[in-house]
Amino acid sequence: MIDRFKAEFEVLDDRFSVYSGDEYVEVLHRGSRKTEGPAYFPAGRYLVWSDIPNDRLLRWDETTGTVGVFRHSSGHANGNTVDREGRLVTCEQGARRVTRTEHDGSVTVLAETYDGKRLNSPNDVVVRSDGSIWFTDPRYGISDHYEGSPAESEIGADHVYRLDPGTGDLRIVADDFVRPNGLAFSADERRLYVVDTRRRLMRVFEVTAEGGLSGGEVFAGAWFDGIRVDSHDRVWAAALDGLHCYDPDGTLIGRLPLPESASNLTFGGLRRNNLFITNSGGDLYSIRITVAGAGRP
Repeated sequence: MIDRFKAEFEVLDDRFSVYSGDEYVEVLHRGSRKTEGPAYFPAGRYLVWSDIPNDRLLRWDETTGTVGVFRHSSGHANGNTVDREGRLVTCEQGARRVTRTEHDGSVTVLAETYDGKRLNSPNDVVVRSDGSIWFTDPRYGISDHYEGSPAESEIGADHVYRLDPGTGDLRIVADDFVRPNGLAFSADERRLYVVDTRRRLMRVFEVTAEGGLSGGEVFAGAWFDGIRVDSHDRVWAAALDGLHCYDPDGTLIGRLPLPESASNLTFGGLRRNNLFITNSGGDLYSIRITVAGAGRP
């Protein structure tokens, strides 16, 4: 019997009334501790996600429905994404680095220090169409033994970074966060949304021609974790009560309540209209909706 529960979309604004989908949210996997960082691979039709406290990456196969261990001793991996060449990019918050898994399975370290100091514990990551890698670096992975190992911050602050894959240049693009967390580009990549979980808000920046950020106004307020943008440029945010959906003007237009607080999400499937959702209870959910994700995962 399929493990599932009723999907109850809440329409808070008429602009959300066009959204619907499966009648039920399907539970693809249970039994982890705290799941995070879902990343969908269209070429292989599978999903990889993190089980942080168990220090492993898991894999769900779309064609068979089976779940297996993708990698054990994952550096207490948190956020994941897929780059433009179909490779896995991972925030190993326990190992305090950002890595890339090559097609042959080998692991390349992309970033682990800034100005000679170790990163805090990279949390979430996105790749822009120019190949640049953007990630957040709060201290969650060095705060206790549950998601990493206790340590002092060498940098002394929590920043948002941009990595140039060609030169290896790593630079700070935002330095006024308390605990930067989830991040996502708008559909046209002209804006970057970044969550500050400690401040319980989401901010929006303009991406400059030089690859920096300007602005940083508050876009929405609530406890947020991971975020993604759909093809209508609406922002979907993992929150304590499930998923929130925001119009580009910042209006909360709808919700998808869930039994556990959501930690992250991504769009995937053949038409990119499957929402894959991780949560604090260690589950992996899936629901097919009537809108696709923006760009690529």
